Amino acid sequence: MNILEKIIPEKEFFIGIDSDGCVFDTMEVKHKEFFIPNVVKYFGLFAIAKYVRQTWEFVNLYSVTRGINRFPALVKVMELLAERPEIRELGIPLPDMEPLKEWIAGETRLGNPAFAEYVKKNPHPALKQVLAWTLALNEDISAWLRNTPPFPYARKSIEKLSEVADAVVVSQTPLEALTREWREHSIDRYVKAIAGQELGTKTEHITMAARGKYPSDRILMIGDAPGDHKAAVGNGALFFPVIPGQENRSWKLFHDEALGKFIKGTYRGNYEEKLIREFRKSLPETPPW
Repeated sequence: MNILEKIIPEKEFFIGIDSDGCVFDTMEVKHKEFFIPNVVKYFGLFAIAKYVRQTWEFVNLYSVTRGINRFPALVKVMELLAERPEIRELGIPLPDMEPLKEWIAGETRLGNPAFAEYVKKNPHPALKQVLAWTLALNEDISAWLRNTPPFPYARKSIEKLSEVADAVVVSQTPLEALTREWREHSIDRYVKAIAGQELGTKTEHITMAARGKYPSDRILMIGDAPGDHKAAVGNGALFFPVIPGQENRSWKLFHDEALGKFIKGTYRGNYEEKLIREFRKSLPETPPW
């Protein structure tokens, strides 16, 4: 039994909270300063670096796939790059993603521990390349990323919601980074548990932590990506969107208005639907190129 399954309700309500790009303004810096440079370096894509950057940013920051796990993200980026005529004209070979796709298809705990174990049993050169990348990425982020505080109204909201709800961090970021960030800014005390990619998908996180323990209309997921909405829907729960580019404004709305509606039981319906429509408009499906 893991930390989520062990959760015993102490309050009437449950709130799952995403972390990167939602509580912390770290999405842009992590992808632009750590993910992209390591992709270029470890896969030898220097000749097409500008296209890698543009494609990676679209997949991970500025589209409906924002916030997806790093391994499916890597596959998606390479698939989009393969479709681009600029890449075909240059004749630059792209890394083989088929072995990685096989692993993703059969695994939900898409974290480094499970992947490292899989690579040990299946020592394919393409998988070893991905493993070197993902390990280096974690090392870089751990060594360098500091002093990125929560959005001001995120902190205020987390303090406020912790008084009325059992809260859990629901994220696809590695646990080590999550724990370090939440502790660094002294907000870990407001949540009952911190769950990263090692414990499975966000949908699974909410299932383990809350489903069957709280009524569905008393379970809320807060997030900045479609995957967060999907996790809520998959559990019959409610969703509050933190809109990319308007994060602090979103949190202020949650603090001043939405939390109260959730507690009073008036959140579901027209109010939630309006927020979700606004959220969807902010994340396109089609690349701009």
